[in-house]
Amino acid sequence: MSGHAVAGGHLAGKPAPAGDYDADILILSLDRVAETEAAIQSVLGQTGLSRHLIVFDQGSSEATLARLRAVIEPHENAQLTSAGGNLGVAEGRNRAAALGHGRMLIALDNDAVFADSSTAARAVALLDEQPQLAALGFRIMNGDGSDEDHASWGYPEALRPRAADRFASATFVGAGHAIRRATWDAVGGYDSALFFTWEEYDFALRAIDQGWQLLHAGDIAVHHKLASEGRLDWSGRRWFLFIRNRLYIARKWRTPLPALLARAAAYCLKSMRLGLTRQAWLAVTASFQMPLSVPPRRMSAGGRAYLGVNDTAWRGGFWFRFRAEVATGLPSTRQRQMRNTPVTTPP
Repeated sequence: MSGHAVAGGHLAGKPAPAGDYDADILILSLDRVAETEAAIQSVLGQTGLSRHLIVFDQGSSEATLARLRAVIEPHENAQLTSAGGNLGVAEGRNRAAALGHGRMLIALDNDAVFADSSTAARAVALLDEQPQLAALGFRIMNGDGSDEDHASWGYPEALRPRAADRFASATFVGAGHAIRRATWDAVGGYDSALFFTWEEYDFALRAIDQGWQLLHAGDIAVHHKLASEGRLDWSGRRWFLFIRNRLYIARKWRTPLPALLARAAAYCLKSMRLGLTRQAWLAVTASFQMPLSVPPRRMSAGGRAYLGVNDTAWRGGFWFRFRAEVATGLPSTRQRQMRNTPVTTPP
């Protein structure tokens, strides 16, 4: 931990303005200084809306913080705040969102940039046009926008050819998305127990249960470098969190025990095939030991119907799902096969 910031609090820039404005744009930072600077510049270049940038740092080195201060300080509509340590993506975004009060929340990974200067404005306009929408998932493209970021696809495989289109969805991808603050407040933000991975899906299920809808907006995009610095390895803790969190979420929704055990068995089978048996066993055990953040409940009838039409129907039968979800490699395998190109800042 030597050389890393430990004290929390406001570091640079101005707090959110007192009046109304369209959106808070959130970036969680943890070193990756060049990529984070590019993400910040991309936000500062957004036009066509009133917005406040919140960079929420989670333990960057003093050298990184000095560079970020220099970028943020001259701007009236931006702030840099330190958490004093790594709270995880879920709680980090909860804390960052609480620092503003814009009508919408837009989140951008610190190794991504908006595809163009109108991206944020178009996201706000779309949410304003469709008041039933809780959130938008942006199209996640590779670093230079020449192709999809294939490792960041968060929807059924059958929908992958429609990446550039709009379609109703059951989740969204964290690298670039927008959430209506009214929904955020009604649902209660992210479940901080998740720390990292599946937090968007968990939020989406709670929104759907309350009657909200979600949309993948393929015409609104970010370019995602997938920086290697600070990234959790899929063969280690990331795979552990992936399994643990998904089973924990299933418990929150009173998934019948046979179905829950079948999902756990599928993860173990895949992990055995990939040489990750220990991570799977630890994750399954941990998922049943985690205290639930809320009393378990069943999804509303309307929510079940929505998920059936917009998610389950696209996943196919048992053998199709087995091949697509169990008999495949880790997401990092696809990432290596379709390697992303360096991040570029849009004009």
